[in-house]
Amino acid sequence: MKNFLLYFLLILSAISCQNKQTDRAESRPNIVFIFTDDHALQAIGAYGSIINKTPNIDRLADEGMIFRNAFCTNSICAPSRAVIQTGKHSHMNGVLDNILIFDSAQVTFPKLLRQGGYQTAMIGKWHLKSEPVGFDFWKVLPGQGQYYNPDFRTPDGLQRIEGYVTDIITDVSLEWLENGRDKNKPFMLMTQHKAPHRTWMPGPEHLNMYDDVDIPEPETLFDDYSGRASGAKMQEMEIDRHMRFGWDLKVLKDPTDTVDLEVWNARMKRFTPEQKDAWNAAYEPKNKIFMEANLKGKDLVRWKYQRYIKDYLRCIASVDDNIGRLLDYLDESGLAENTIVIYSSDQGFYLGEHGWFDKRWMYEESLHMPYIVKWPGVTKPGSVNTDMVQNIDFAETFLEMAGLDIPNEMQGRSLIPLLQGKTPDDWRKSIYYHYYEYPGWHMVQKHNGVRTDRYKLINYYELGEKELFDLETDPQEMKSLYNDPEYAEIQTQLEDELQRLKLFYKDNTIQ
Repeated sequence: MKNFLLYFLLILSAISCQNKQTDRAESRPNIVFIFTDDHALQAIGAYGSIINKTPNIDRLADEGMIFRNAFCTNSICAPSRAVIQTGKHSHMNGVLDNILIFDSAQVTFPKLLRQGGYQTAMIGKWHLKSEPVGFDFWKVLPGQGQYYNPDFRTPDGLQRIEGYVTDIITDVSLEWLENGRDKNKPFMLMTQHKAPHRTWMPGPEHLNMYDDVDIPEPETLFDDYSGRASGAKMQEMEIDRHMRFGWDLKVLKDPTDTVDLEVWNARMKRFTPEQKDAWNAAYEPKNKIFMEANLKGKDLVRWKYQRYIKDYLRCIASVDDNIGRLLDYLDESGLAENTIVIYSSDQGFYLGEHGWFDKRWMYEESLHMPYIVKWPGVTKPGSVNTDMVQNIDFAETFLEMAGLDIPNEMQGRSLIPLLQGKTPDDWRKSIYYHYYEYPGWHMVQKHNGVRTDRYKLINYYELGEKELFDLETDPQEMKSLYNDPEYAEIQTQLEDELQRLKLFYKDNTIQ
């Protein structure tokens, strides 16, 4: 009788434990990670944009926490994505540039979430060359992908979907949320947009947006790059000299330019007849005015800037509209109460500052990345965090959100304490950066560096040159103070900190 009673109690205990585990799994938060490509802080209302409005991204900030000092570790598309997947710097995860293939066998947070009972989905821009691993569902753009009528890689092969890529990525995300997932499990959805990446092709609903306004020019549009290391002049990312008319600016100024003509014809061929008609109706009148004006010098640069920035912001408008669609679905379905929504982008971007487009640099516009988190019951609505965080922290944060262990090999830290409004006493006071892709697109020199709350040291180790900036007195980083006697002590401190971080993160790529 005693043995029977003991056996009965053990069964009850096992059932109780199982029920507790089930309850815990069901109460774990869902995670929606919305990610864009090249979205600069200066084009987000919540970050103080004076050139556009982003009501739905701002809505997230109003309902959650906005991070003012979020930084990337390597400002380029594939490396940033690999860092986020692994929680490790580029030299540790193997993706130093946009050429190398991501090793999908390594530990990633989606794999761990899936093993921990989450349904996982990856939709949109993957850009890591290898097949996505760790996802119950994936449908991703091949490489950079197309804005109109994009192809998608799927486990069953390529699939072309008619429409505009930002709308389609959201459509697929909503379909998975409604019909594609196991609704008895918590989920993690990565909705990753191509926009607003080059070549900045607006969607049908925004082709004429901003036609009747002039976007304010950045103060440094005509920067001459004096006062900095030689690399600032050696790049190939100037709006003036390096933007292509047909490729980037949507006007076939020189039909004998074979590169522009090839891109132009490929673009026209990809449109449906209706899309082509709408595109031509929007751009042909504007292009005719431009051709007749025969602009030269600074007037031509100003025209290029206006065409570029308006197309970029039109792409952002589509992103913001579609974020609104996703947020509305979460509200209407009742999922919002237990769903964490995160908005970020792979790095910053130049919107004419220093006369540039693109990214790659450790300068502020490129280094800064947006990071906004809405976590019902955890993040205080409308709260602001100013601690230094990086994309190496994202994976660890996702794992702790899900109640899972963080592998020792990950190099970042969970942001949960910050999201709760509590900054640990030992939180980092500096960040480490390393850019590798030279020679390559835009010809930005290799460099590593350290940034504190006020100062920045950049080391162009192959050039044998360094820069030091005081971000309080020179926020636009116009004049390097390296070897300035007044900053000798600061310079020594930064150089020591750079070496400390290099050792701390085990970066042996520089001999």
